[in-house]
Amino acid sequence: MIVVIAPDSFKECATAAQVAGAIAAGWLRVDPGAELRLVPVADGGEGTVEALAAARGQLRGTEVTGPMGEPVTARWALLDDGVAVIEMAEAAGLHLVAPQHRDPMTATTRGVGELIRAGLDAGARRFIVGVGGSATNDGGAGMAQALGASLRDAEGRELGSGGAALASLAEFDVSGLDARLSECAFFVACDVDNPLCGPEGASQVYGPQKGASPAQAAELDAALARYAAALRAGLGVDLRDTPGAGAAGGLAAGLMAFLGAQLKPGFDLVAEQAGLAAALEGAHLVITGEGSMDGQSLRGKAPVGVARMARERGVPCIALAGRLGADYRAVYGLGITAAFALVPGPASREESIENTLDWLADRTEAIARIWMAASGPRA
Repeated sequence: MIVVIAPDSFKECATAAQVAGAIAAGWLRVDPGAELRLVPVADGGEGTVEALAAARGQLRGTEVTGPMGEPVTARWALLDDGVAVIEMAEAAGLHLVAPQHRDPMTATTRGVGELIRAGLDAGARRFIVGVGGSATNDGGAGMAQALGASLRDAEGRELGSGGAALASLAEFDVSGLDARLSECAFFVACDVDNPLCGPEGASQVYGPQKGASPAQAAELDAALARYAAALRAGLGVDLRDTPGAGAAGGLAAGLMAFLGAQLKPGFDLVAEQAGLAAALEGAHLVITGEGSMDGQSLRGKAPVGVARMARERGVPCIALAGRLGADYRAVYGLGITAAFALVPGPASREESIENTLDWLADRTEAIARIWMAASGPRA
């Protein structure tokens, strides 16, 4: 019996690797001779670094500039083939800034550039950058400056930090970019299609949740429009209306413009690096999971990606979730055979967090008993 165990993390409860371990423990209670292939996954956002480090790499920490200029220690992964995996939120994430201090007018992505430089120093020449959960709206300008680019106003002065400063942008000088970048390939894990500017752009859609007032969101949008025009004039790249360029306050645009990055679906990038396709070969069953499964799970979430790959190979897929929310049955049309909630009865949030791993093992044991009773042992 070959079982592939490929869950996402249960946010605030357990990492993807911990979830996979608990599921494995539950299955082995019933079928100790099973071949279990553990492949922790993520969707390119929070948990990507941990999942890929657990799969085939090592977790590292580097002190970088945080979103409001303060030092933060950001985690990243160096995989066994030299690929560096970065979550921009580790360096410039909204969770790093208290609500009363959030200010996308001045928040910077400088720390993201410093993380890339740390990867370069470690020998990495291929980078995966997850761009969810940002506190910033600077179009990746801070990232580019950290890597040696110069962004100047009409008087030749270097721009300060934040999206508002882009309103004064007059020219770029990329001659100082780290020479090692020319040897590199960058892939951005991106599951949104927002353009850089306009009513569906970075500032108008995501600026308010980062602390921008309506007037500030409009100001930031105008600043990014100036930035887009300067990128077109100075670097020959037109990203104003490119789908996905508005991700992470326009960081995606900066990565494309300065580093030649390609945007790819987050789960696809993670699955490729984790070796999920190889793990699925010859499998009899796949078990995946996430903290909350509902209609939103259809929008690029890891369990649905796992189920899609399993269905392509004719392998049934079972999902475990902390909770099953509204419209969760929609996942049945995308390859998930059955979905189960973990909580055995009424429980507080604190109890659910404390017992997640035990409940994962218990629920998996029950699934294994049903599976073995229905199908019998397999060679």
